[in-house]
Formats: sequence, structure tokens, C-alpha cells
Amino acid sequence: MHIDFLTIFPDLIREAAAYGITGRAIRTGLVDVIAHDLRDFANDAHRTVDDTPYGGGAGMVFKPGPIARALAAVQDAGRSLEHVIFLTPDGHQLDQKTVNRLSIAPGLVLLCGRYRGIDERIRELYVTEEISVGDYVLSGGELPALVLMDAVVRLIPGAMGDAESALEDSFQNGILDCPWYTRPREFEGLRVPDVLLSGDHQRIAGWRRHTAVQRTRKRRPDLNERIEAGDAAGSQNEDVGGREK
Repeated sequence: MHIDFLTIFPDLIREAAAYGITGRAIRTGLVDVIAHDLRDFANDAHRTVDDTPYGGGAGMVFKPGPIARALAAVQDAGRSLEHVIFLTPDGHQLDQKTVNRLSIAPGLVLLCGRYRGIDERIRELYVTEEISVGDYVLSGGELPALVLMDAVVRLIPGAMGDAESALEDSFQNGILDCPWYTRPREFEGLRVPDVLLSGDHQRIAGWRRHTAVQRTRKRRPDLNERIEAGDAAGSQNEDVGGREK
């Protein structure tokens, strides 16, 4: 997979991409990440990428020219513009379904805005999808773009040491994850649920499904409609062992 970032802070992208699963995927050739400095595509001596908005108002707006030229350079390098994604608070909220879909794309172009945003004509002419990471405003699109990259790359076959782990993540089945425990068996008066020590894989799977459903109902009631009633009714109400926090 190819992932191109269009940004005025390319070093931020390069530094972050060098770590963890993404860094390993880059080193093994599973993904190619390139951070393009939008200032390189300005056409003046000051490398200007922004200007005041027509109609007045506070803040600056990214000019369309540098972005369009950067996208042309991406295309000239043989990389697709099929998925040009603008990270913006008014995009649709990122979820696991979107991540799964994008993880099988041959390439992504992530457009990172700043200031008041980008010229609307870029959105109309080039952007194919707009994504938000939440109902709040950040200083720019770099951090949301890195969030999207991390979520996508970990699903690429071979990126994670344990491929099954990604398939069992929260939200893959529309619900939150179940509680997890490791050694020691007892910690500060809280013990590991007996079912996890039973060796009965069917009972363990049922307990994990049940506790995941219960946690989802408690913490994210908005997801209840995704829970199949039959799954919840058929699971055993095993001892959780710890306490919800």
C-alpha cells in the first residue's frame, strides 16, 4: 500500500510513522509512506501556501494551487488518486467499517489542512472522502491522518505479528472488547475469573462474548442496536472477577 500525506509538517509525519506497527510495515516493504511538503509546490519565493479568505473573517485558508500541484505530482509518480481523503471535523466520523474498507485500497492520499481549512474548490474537484476523528477541533489534520494510517496499516496482512489479534479488536464485531487478564492470578484483592483458568475454550469464548456485550451496553448504549439479542441471551453470566472502572 502507498500512503501519501500532503502537509506543511512533513517531519511530524515521518517521525511518527517510524514507530510501532507502521514503522515495521515500512521497513518490511508492506507499506510506503511519503510525506509531501505543500510548501514545495508553492509558486513564489516565500513558499506561500495560504491566504486571507474572500469575504473577510479571521484566519487563513490553504490556497488551491499548491494542493493541486502536489496531487498532480503524486499522480505523475504513478500513485492513484482514487482515495484522496481530507481530514476535517465536518467529515463522516471514522469507524472500524471505514478502516476495514480503506485497508484493502492500493493507496491513500491524506490531505492535512491547517488554519481555517482549504479552498472549497479542492474539495469539489479532488477530494473523494472526508473523515473526522471526533466532534472537536485540532490545530491541523496531521494527527487525525496519523490515526487513520495507524488504524489502516495494522490490518494489512503481515503488519502485525499476530494477524488474528486485529480481527478480534474492539468494534470489529460492532461491540467493545472484553476484559483481559494476565499474571498474577490475584492482584490487590482482585482475582482472575475462574472461567479463564478452566481450559474450556467454549466456555471462555462465551464468557468473553457476554462480558463484551455487557460492557458495550454499559459504556456505549448507542451501539446496542448492533448487538444480536441471541448472542447475549445464549451466553453464560460468568463471574467477571474484577470490577468495572
